[in-house]
Amino acid sequence: MNIVVIAAIGALAAILAQKGIAVFNDGLRPIMPEYLEGRMTKAELAATSFAMSFGLVIGFGIPVSIGAAILLVHSILLGTDIIGTWSPEGNTGSIIAGVIGAVYGVGLLLGLQWIVTLFKSLPVNIFDAMGAVGTPVVLAFAAFPALAVALQHGISNGIITLSISALVRILIVRFSPFAIGGANISLNPDGMAMLAGMIMLIIYGAQEKATDDTNLATLFTGRVARIKKNVWILAVMGALVAAATAMHLLAGDPISLNLVKETKYSDAALTALARAIGFVPLVGTTAISTGVYGPVGMTFIYAAALFSNNPIIAAVLGFVIIFVEVYLLGGIAGFLDRFPGIRKSADNIRTSMSQLLEIALLVGGINAGNTMMSGLGMFLVIGIYLLNEIAGRPIVRMAIGPVGAIIVGILVNVLAVIGLYIPPAA
Repeated sequence: MNIVVIAAIGALAAILAQKGIAVFNDGLRPIMPEYLEGRMTKAELAATSFAMSFGLVIGFGIPVSIGAAILLVHSILLGTDIIGTWSPEGNTGSIIAGVIGAVYGVGLLLGLQWIVTLFKSLPVNIFDAMGAVGTPVVLAFAAFPALAVALQHGISNGIITLSISALVRILIVRFSPFAIGGANISLNPDGMAMLAGMIMLIIYGAQEKATDDTNLATLFTGRVARIKKNVWILAVMGALVAAATAMHLLAGDPISLNLVKETKYSDAALTALARAIGFVPLVGTTAISTGVYGPVGMTFIYAAALFSNNPIIAAVLGFVIIFVEVYLLGGIAGFLDRFPGIRKSADNIRTSMSQLLEIALLVGGINAGNTMMSGLGMFLVIGIYLLNEIAGRPIVRMAIGPVGAIIVGILVNVLAVIGLYIPPAA
């Protein structure tokens, strides 16, 4: 069943990208109308998609997935973006995209298990150390709302937001679990800190009133109608992803992925919900203005899947949520028109997430490399990062930390085989 679900996700996501109905990469979505309306060639779109997504698949999606043996959704859906945009136009292209997408999804699922087994069987087990790549992401991700606030509303407000998030985290760590009635309710401190930051981001954004007659709903009526026209196939995609999430095959973000690994499903669901709130302006504005949706919508399907923790119920919820999201796009556009500060936060959310992940994954890569080989591991990952910068960044910043850790993992095993490194006793 696992293989069938992942194959279906890979096939359908690739077809959605090939038809220009939905792409996962938020940065690629605004480019899609250039191709769909004839201002960009297929080859240019394919090259752009590859440049924007390949490094994230190799450097972010797969290494984070390896650390938990659960597929981070980026590793499969960024890949299907590439497959879909590289596939030919027309029905034949859809078939090609679907077949390659299914093979890619299954290959990723089986390959992940193979890589995990391989890493554990090497002379020096680097699987456990690779888990350190995602640790800083989990601990630091809650800081992105503060960064987004600082970018949009100034450093003082960013400091206030960061302080409130930190205070919430301290209080949750100190007093959770909370006894309510006869039950103990445990809250995840990182998820609650992120939720507090998101609330602050919305409060700051809501204070900015409209000063012009910009009307997203009217301006992009045709593009919203295009998304509604494809709502059934988008809803099926949401059902598949939600089912896979409830089966613990997929995770929508590194924090919930690691919480699922620790079987903390309620904490993972709350974290996914907090993150989804932040994605409403990001996905909403890009979808409304481009007519291209995301295959996982505004990401509320992850929270629903983890709260239900039942694949069948999750599939139903995923279908309904995407359907409702699409039909609420007009209302969301009106809401964003009333509060332009929230609408403008979309770009800042994307920028802050990218900057935070660059730092967190570099730190994670350094920690993982140093765990594999104390001293030399840290030396090599930092050296690889600096050389990549000087070389003009052929590997994207977000990927260089995990890639550096993998290189250290390969090197430490080569040194162990030729007798230049003696692994510490277990």
